[in-house]
Amino acid sequence: MADDTTRGHRYHAEATVLTGDLFHPLKQEIKPQTNVKLSEHGGYLSEHAEPYRLEGVISFEKAYTQAAGNRDHTKPHHGWSTLVTSVIENLNVLEVVTADRVVGQIATHHPLEGYVPAVHFLGTRIEGLRVAGHPVKVVFPPFHPYPFDQPANNGAYTRHPGLLERVRSHFESIRSAKDVPDDLVQRYNQPAPRTEGEKEILECSLVSRVEVDAPDFVRGFGHVLHIRDFGKVHLGLLRVEHSQFNKYGVPEVTLFDLSMLKFELGCIGGGNSSASNTIINGQSYP
Repeated sequence: MADDTTRGHRYHAEATVLTGDLFHPLKQEIKPQTNVKLSEHGGYLSEHAEPYRLEGVISFEKAYTQAAGNRDHTKPHHGWSTLVTSVIENLNVLEVVTADRVVGQIATHHPLEGYVPAVHFLGTRIEGLRVAGHPVKVVFPPFHPYPFDQPANNGAYTRHPGLLERVRSHFESIRSAKDVPDDLVQRYNQPAPRTEGEKEILECSLVSRVEVDAPDFVRGFGHVLHIRDFGKVHLGLLRVEHSQFNKYGVPEVTLFDLSMLKFELGCIGGGNSSASNTIINGQSYP
């Protein structure tokens, strides 16, 4: 059993409600709005935003972010907990995509022994999503907000058999859909997981599918909305990244990066932006 006095933890959590880079109908960088970044020592931070409007392209009425990290010393052998949240209300993108409320939230618990944290997405949701006024049903899987169990024996999430099978099945359902765009076939034909240098990376989505009762100008492919003459919206994108594998094959650093709405604009608008973004990447030592 680990001694409470022999181990420490460096917190890392950050959140922003909106960021992007547009080049049509105006050229404009959207610098991170309502950004918070937690100190490595933990604590609590929160930021609230006034109504935001970028011409007639993107706007929201309210937004806030928060990040917190702490150790509960009242419970024996309790490790380090981190929470990060990003909330945006009444989002409007070119009068085409609107949402009443978008919440991205990640919570992790790093154990007193070991390195790989437990994770959940308890508050995460999308309310009142519409395309050109047509309601969109956002379907989360039955196991949301606990999409996968913590791997046993400090194992990596990127090697979790059940998780990998669900991700591969989900990607296959996108690729095999009728009239799926070629770029989606290419994007969701990547190996799961993949490696970048010494990092292992798994990209997936917390959203199972989107359902929209609308004319054929909008289609749902898994967690992706394809809107003719507008572009694509990817929902609930999650990046899981492991690094610093020790001699036992245990990753000492785990990152979770969640973007609730990622826009790839084309035609009436051009550029990319994302809304309600959260990142957690703490590390215990030694």
